[in-house]
Amino acid sequence: MRTIRVEDAIALIPDGASVMIGGFMAVGTPEKLLDEVVRQGKRNLTVIANDNARPGIGIGKLVNAGLVKKTIASHIGLNPDTQKRMHDKSMQVELVPQGTLIERIRAGGFGLGGILTPTGVGTLVEEGKQKLEVDGKQYLVETALRADFALIKAFLCDYSGNLTYVLTARNFNPMMAMAADTVIVEAEHIVPVGLIPPDAVATPAPIVDYVIAHG
Repeated sequence: MRTIRVEDAIALIPDGASVMIGGFMAVGTPEKLLDEVVRQGKRNLTVIANDNARPGIGIGKLVNAGLVKKTIASHIGLNPDTQKRMHDKSMQVELVPQGTLIERIRAGGFGLGGILTPTGVGTLVEEGKQKLEVDGKQYLVETALRADFALIKAFLCDYSGNLTYVLTARNFNPMMAMAADTVIVEAEHIVPVGLIPPDAVATPAPIVDYVIAHG
């Protein structure tokens, strides 16, 4: 793990990268990192996230700035900007049931090829997907999801890079940290090693590449 300035961390992300962003309606979303993505104008991003938040908040900032080429998310209902861009075809939207989305991310983080799920069988969701029968029941094969980068919001980070999250801000963050090639963390507090009890660590240090320095 390296401590790095926010501008240097975001400079690592090229145009066209795939980026997982933690959070649920911007709760647990790394706002400082997203502000810097907007400032640097990273373009043609594929954003994998639970949702697109709202205009001007969380991932909504990236959508407002026209930086997102495609989003893979479970819902966009509170972001009319995403909806408008989907309808005028200036942005691709792949909607994935929430449970399926997090399981696909988990599969990517654990080195699996995908998952089997009954969700979507017999609906539009199954179009173009492989189906398997197990014990007489039909399942869709949903492939694993990984990304070039994960932008993570943590509550505590120690000097080694071990992370904890607070309450519901934990949501997608730990799974996404497992499923990206490069993990960049915005932490509310950076503390000495030993202050976080080992059994409280939700994301272990070897997974973390960069932590944003305060100040």
